[in-house]
Amino acid sequence: MTELWRLPATELAQLVRTRKVSAREASEAALQRLDAVNPKINAVVAHRPDLVLQQADRIDQMVARGEDPGALAGVPVTVKVNIDQAGFATTNGTRLQKDLIAKTNSPAVDNLVRAGAVLLGRSNAPTFALRWFTGNLVHGHTSNPRNRALTPGGSTGGGAAAVTAGIGHLAVGTDTGGSLRYPAYACGVHGLRPTLGRVPAYNASSPERAIGPQLMSSTGPIGRTVEDLRVALAAMSAPDPRDPWWVPAPLQGPAAALRAAMCLRPGGLPIVKEVEAAVLDAGRRLADAGWQVGEIEDVPSLDEAAGVQERLWLGNGFAELSEAAARDGDPGALAVVSAFRTRAATFGGDLVAGALLQRATVTREWRLFLAEHPVLLLPVSAELPFPDGLDLEGEAGFWRVWKAQLVQRGLPAMGLPSLTVSTNLIGSTPVGVEIVAGHFREDLCLLAGKAIEARGTPVAPIDPVTIPARAGTLSEKTA
Repeated sequence: MTELWRLPATELAQLVRTRKVSAREASEAALQRLDAVNPKINAVVAHRPDLVLQQADRIDQMVARGEDPGALAGVPVTVKVNIDQAGFATTNGTRLQKDLIAKTNSPAVDNLVRAGAVLLGRSNAPTFALRWFTGNLVHGHTSNPRNRALTPGGSTGGGAAAVTAGIGHLAVGTDTGGSLRYPAYACGVHGLRPTLGRVPAYNASSPERAIGPQLMSSTGPIGRTVEDLRVALAAMSAPDPRDPWWVPAPLQGPAAALRAAMCLRPGGLPIVKEVEAAVLDAGRRLADAGWQVGEIEDVPSLDEAAGVQERLWLGNGFAELSEAAARDGDPGALAVVSAFRTRAATFGGDLVAGALLQRATVTREWRLFLAEHPVLLLPVSAELPFPDGLDLEGEAGFWRVWKAQLVQRGLPAMGLPSLTVSTNLIGSTPVGVEIVAGHFREDLCLLAGKAIEARGTPVAPIDPVTIPARAGTLSEKTA
């Protein structure tokens, strides 16, 4: 039999549900895999084997009683360190919260447990989830399992690295500026950012989030197959009264024509030839699957949407963030604060009100656009996954990263769903495509993603590479 940690989540759950494999066996395999490879990549930064096995035994007892254990029965899942999991610190990658122990699970985590998932461990993230790189002064640096010279992405970098290396079958993370989609891209797996209001979110351990993050953050899954993401989304989307933004929208929308638009350079974004080739390849894959695919010159303004995202972020507690970053001392967080301090000082007192007004305008433009083009193919980033620590290599490195991530920054401002599908490797460097659809049309993202996936994706899970990282990488010097 294939080693259990290698199986897709849906296949493993079916084996557990039909008593061909026990949840304890699956959890023991996951723990053994964690012990074997996590020291090489530092993806999971906290776990308790005794609790993992207790959860597995509960699933096996349900199966023995003839009860339905859920669609994710016995599937080991990692949870990002900025999401509440009872009994563990919600560190958010900062020393200031290393002792902030959650008393309850977040709604998405509770929903996964009700669906039979086993919580395997806590995945690493950058300090305050601020970077597309993963390292901090609490938990250390996370490496990309495919290529240690590359970022594993951020801020759900630990989750993406874990899934890629076979540590858990799914990872739960958050996305306010690409934090699910970009790590999946960087590690060569798949990541889904659901619509605002699709998956309930709330951290009882922490103060209420400012309005900007509430309007832009989305909790979602990273996985090795599109089908695993579909099942995970269904589980995570169950209602929870703690989130006032949650919407009881159906997971399957009205039938739509198999029609996709493809934009290579949204907002005039200059892309490298490998990224252009990946988007064109995804378009051909859809066409081969019977979709009508047409190339368009541009989309509604992503620059304007990214500006809304920036102002909602900077206009909600930037002074407090600056002070917290100074107290924590993490170089990555300090670099972000330093880069935006001057810009934040120029904004007026009505910053948030103005950003919300502009958000309504750009959201309307995008909704009208997506009514005409139900599915949109975009580059994930202007570049291949970045050299690790690039954002700490002076102003040139920081702004190179920032500009390349236009798609990652712009879409969250409007609360749109989007899916990163990994399609290929260039040597050991992953590449892929981003699929966008209208609000609550994750089903269209997943439908297109499955057609693209069927024509080939990088092998996963893999054994982490042992080649040393790029010499002098600042992230490793300081994390």
